[in-house]
Amino acid sequence: MLLTRREAMAASAGGLAVLASPAWSQTAYPNRIIKMIVPYPAGGTTDLLGRLVADQLKSGLGATCIVENKPGAGTTLGANEVARSEPDGYTLLMATSTTLAINKTLYKKLPYDPVKDFTPIALVAAVPFALIVNPMLPPKTLAEFIAYAKSNPGLAYGSAGNGSPQHLGAEMLKTEAGIDIRHVPYRGSVPAMIDIIAGHIPFMIVDLQPALQQIREGKVRVLGVTTPKRVAAAPDIPTLAEAGLPGFELVAWQGVVAPAGLPRPIVDQLAAQLAKLVADPATRDKLTALSLEPLTGSTPDSFAAYVKTEVDRWAVVVKNSGAEAE
Repeated sequence: MLLTRREAMAASAGGLAVLASPAWSQTAYPNRIIKMIVPYPAGGTTDLLGRLVADQLKSGLGATCIVENKPGAGTTLGANEVARSEPDGYTLLMATSTTLAINKTLYKKLPYDPVKDFTPIALVAAVPFALIVNPMLPPKTLAEFIAYAKSNPGLAYGSAGNGSPQHLGAEMLKTEAGIDIRHVPYRGSVPAMIDIIAGHIPFMIVDLQPALQQIREGKVRVLGVTTPKRVAAAPDIPTLAEAGLPGFELVAWQGVVAPAGLPRPIVDQLAAQLAKLVADPATRDKLTALSLEPLTGSTPDSFAAYVKTEVDRWAVVVKNSGAEAE
């Protein structure tokens, strides 16, 4: 469950380490521009979080921090650039569960190692998903949808792309509900959702943030969210677990990492700023309004341990789905 894993993140390291070495004082770092690589296009959730982090580093460290969007190849282009950068604190990555967990199994030849090539700083937010259908379809509940899918084998579903959390979430649904469905990959969640609205495909697992307005306007019908608890931004939507699939959970996450070998004093400076960011009431309200869950209590050590467990967890899901990328 999300709360259990979040507690585990916080528990594996008690708190942020105190800066002990005068050699790594504020005057030593930062003294030039920090670059935040976002491996997605501008305007999306990861881009928003990257800019919030950049603003925090600017105000908290007195640094100039710029965001550079470097999308492509399932986040591997941006991630590989950071992995090959100097571990000096001036190149950071806004990483996701795709970058650090799913890609490890999805790609036959991944150009970086998610565990060995990065220094974890802290988690920032969790991303919930939802099961949506075209409103003209008969099912109005999860149970009705499962019955409908069983009576219509080969039902098509959209996703944000091969190996995306949206794809893997639908494959999890396929396994746990015992239904026969067919994958139609798109270049992002929004194009797939547009085709659901138009009636070209019947359903998908979608990240809640871009879908919530469409749900409220009745352009799509939501059958449940994938989190273990209801989402604060939409408490009227039941979880899939309570709607009939006990234990079902699909939650992506976002966090900040640096190249491997970053000195611990710099790690701790950056982690302290991220802790301030997610604890800030205004930031928390902003994230909640966007259907994101701020992840407090994350530390460099707990994040590192969490990545290792997530690589193993997603490996099972990727293998079961049959998804792979070159």
